[in-house]
Amino acid sequence: MTTHIDEYTEAEIQRLLTETGAVAEQGITLQRREHLIVLGGDVESAERRDEICRQITTRFPDLEIACDIGIVRAAAPTEVEEIS
Repeated sequence: MTTHIDEYTEAEIQRLLTETGAVAEQGITLQRREHLIVLGGDVESAERRDEICRQITTRFPDLEIACDIGIVRAAAPTEVEEIS
């Protein structure tokens, strides 16, 4: 059985994303597509992305979730930046 996705479910997912210590991610977007929620945005690692998706699917097991979260590498610069 698929849970109906309404603005209340969407708000609950957004709260989970921003207020849960294991997630605490404000840059994740939600797109509602009939019976599907698409998670988007960027995080710093595949592990972080997987944890976010795991938290959402654990909390909302009846929702169909598409995890379309990208990875942004936050590496130290390899060259010196010159400021004029």
